[in-house]
Amino acid sequence: MVRLADGQRVPVPPRKPAVPAGAPVAATLAAQPVRRPTIVLDPGHGGRDPGAISPSGQYEKDLTLTMGRELRKTLEGTGRYRVVMTRSDDRSIALRDRIALGRQAEGDLFISLHADAMRDPGVRGLSVYTLSETASDAEAGALADRENKADILLNADLSNQSPDVANILIDLAQRATMNNSALFANTLIRNLPGDVRKLIKTHRSAGFAVLKAPDMPSVLVEMGFLSNQTDENLLRTAGYRSKLADAIVRSIDDYTVLQQQRAGRP
Repeated sequence: MVRLADGQRVPVPPRKPAVPAGAPVAATLAAQPVRRPTIVLDPGHGGRDPGAISPSGQYEKDLTLTMGRELRKTLEGTGRYRVVMTRSDDRSIALRDRIALGRQAEGDLFISLHADAMRDPGVRGLSVYTLSETASDAEAGALADRENKADILLNADLSNQSPDVANILIDLAQRATMNNSALFANTLIRNLPGDVRKLIKTHRSAGFAVLKAPDMPSVLVEMGFLSNQTDENLLRTAGYRSKLADAIVRSIDDYTVLQQQRAGRP
């Protein structure tokens, strides 16, 4: 069981093989009899932290929560995924607690939702962030501490391994996670409708703390800029949010099937 921030307990299913690959996406995923992939949705900010604030007074924390709830409903509606949210109401949650919740829930994919603000009100468009190499290397150094090595690799106990072997295993896990994060980011960008404005360099890398889980592919989606009136208006429109949610679900479908095929599951 996993205790959520609001005290709710959620059962954590065991990691078991599941899934035929090679059929159409929906049919392939719907055929899974045992374990549904767990998608962790992280509405950014909350509680005392409003995030960005638009000139009209729109709080980022409210938009991200609305989008998170709507995306959860869309994902659960497919019947193909188990969804865990880091917050389902207006509360403050530390970044490391968000990561911990996702890892305890054995998340297969972690999606953090945000809406930025810039000094230049003319800047607008969606972008997707993954963890940068530099930030990952720094985190790898911190994870090298012996007391943190016991549960990094799907709860594998590395306490009896030499420091060199343990560090190599951790490094391999982090690199695989970063590669999968980038794979999902590019899949999402490819699935976005043509009328969704994107930054010129849509896939970006940075050292966001919330993306530093070593064994859970993670992306941060900046849905737009609250400092831009057009972006704000779109993000406050249910139809536009639904369009984004549909693109994210399609991307999760594509990503999940690809992972299953790579694993050689029949």
